[in-house]
Amino acid sequence: MRRILTLALASLVALVALVAPSAASAGPGQGSDKATSWYLALGDSLAAGYQPGAGDDRAGGYVGGVLEALQDTAPKAKLRNISCSGATTTSLMGADRCDYEAGSQLAEGVEFLKAHKGKVDLVTIDIGANDVTPCARPTVDVACALAALATVERNLTTTLGQLRAATGPDTEIVVLNYYNPFLAAWLTGASGQQVAGLSTFLQSLLNAAVARSAATVGADVADVATALRSADTTPVATAYGMIPTNVAAICAWTWMCTKNDIHANDAGYAVLAETVAARLG
Repeated sequence: MRRILTLALASLVALVALVAPSAASAGPGQGSDKATSWYLALGDSLAAGYQPGAGDDRAGGYVGGVLEALQDTAPKAKLRNISCSGATTTSLMGADRCDYEAGSQLAEGVEFLKAHKGKVDLVTIDIGANDVTPCARPTVDVACALAALATVERNLTTTLGQLRAATGPDTEIVVLNYYNPFLAAWLTGASGQQVAGLSTFLQSLLNAAVARSAATVGADVADVATALRSADTTPVATAYGMIPTNVAAICAWTWMCTKNDIHANDAGYAVLAETVAARLG
């Protein structure tokens, strides 16, 4: 927990200062079957702890911070992270960019939950952004995005239903919603500001779909969108000049404004971890 708080503080300082896929297998920091309790993580590159130029870090990212928070109350809890960079809600249920003995990320997760019945304290999942992101580049295609959102809700509801059936009612499931990296387009001028506004609308639809799917199995939602100030347009002084707070947050907590990369940086992952940790218990 100290690590989360330290990184979260660093992320706030950063905000004021502005004022490729691999096999999903157990790695360093992930547990063995001798663990007395487990944390199972599923999802896309955020769950995999991806950083541009460094690749995946399944023992780090927000998942590593959540494990530390869980260990405050369950010291012997271990991690099994089967996330896959690039995963969509469709690939998670079938053929994916990562290799799974069970055939898919979802099947692998269900098998793990059944094999460790009663021993899994926590399941987290973030999925859906990769379904929608192709509809936002190079410009926002609304028809494409609306079709993708329908797919996200349908597939995520199915995925969560299978995970809940495998865990039983006592395992906590936390679903992360999403921040909006395309707010960074605001910095490019009037046309970019229109893109940022439209992407905000699509973000709200995506996160509403995530919330509805989570509700079908009584899962908690970690409100990443609010944690990264998605709706806060209050002007703030930054190295980019006076810009909205939500844009400044994206610049501070992701690589979007420096590398045009949608992923969280270390400070951003700490914010995600803190947001999930707040839902535990």
